[in-house]
Amino acid sequence: MPAGQELADKLKEHALDYKQNVEMKEERVERIEKKSKEFSVKTSEGNYSARTLLFATGTIWKELKVPGHDEFKSKGIQYCALCDGALFKNKIVAVVGGSDSAAKEALVLARYASKVYIIYRGEQIHPEPPNMVRVEKEIEKGKIEIISHTNVKEIKGDKFVTSVMLDKEYNGSKELPLQGVFVSIGHIPLSDLAKDIGVKLNNKNEIIINRNSETNVAGVFAAGDVCDTQFKQAIVGVGEAVSAVYSAYKYIEDNEIVPV
Repeated sequence: MPAGQELADKLKEHALDYKQNVEMKEERVERIEKKSKEFSVKTSEGNYSARTLLFATGTIWKELKVPGHDEFKSKGIQYCALCDGALFKNKIVAVVGGSDSAAKEALVLARYASKVYIIYRGEQIHPEPPNMVRVEKEIEKGKIEIISHTNVKEIKGDKFVTSVMLDKEYNGSKELPLQGVFVSIGHIPLSDLAKDIGVKLNNKNEIIINRNSETNVAGVFAAGDVCDTQFKQAIVGVGEAVSAVYSAYKYIEDNEIVPV
């Protein structure tokens, strides 16, 4: 299986292989304005006009801003159990967070790790009821253990993570030995540009789309993690993008818009 950058390069090569006039611009979009029948897109390098737009801007993870984070990111500090859980087989790991996402991360890790701690600043984690039942079963097996009313204050290690420092003692010590820290404290959708042209967002600031990847604004489509899709995985985003591109094509065709 190709690595992420290799896969991206192959997708780019495939797109450019079409006989159509395909041009790629690697520029930062700074502003979008909706005109009567088109959109004006201002980037760091220039201005463009478009009849349709597809937002695939993604999200950024909320990072754990403590000493050691930057040093050990991807060296024991991870953000996706589904992606990296298998690397921690028979190791001791922690999930930081108390949401449904944090519980699901812990459940995935319990398949691989010898021990999974859920470290949560609140009184009790709050996953969806079925996931809470699954977590409780893993607690009974001794695979998952919850440390509540506690924050991670520092991440320590050598070449890789070896422990975390807590803000209160747990089992007689503020230092908790482990080999992995999975951060699950939420993510920030990059949807501001879409919001500026009237695209509807949900209460998490995710772009609301239908099954055809259409937004509420005619000619505007979206795909990937920036959308209100529950399952945030690359393969889901790719499927949404295919639907979005086809929907954009149909929009142009149905409205008899002559390509610019």
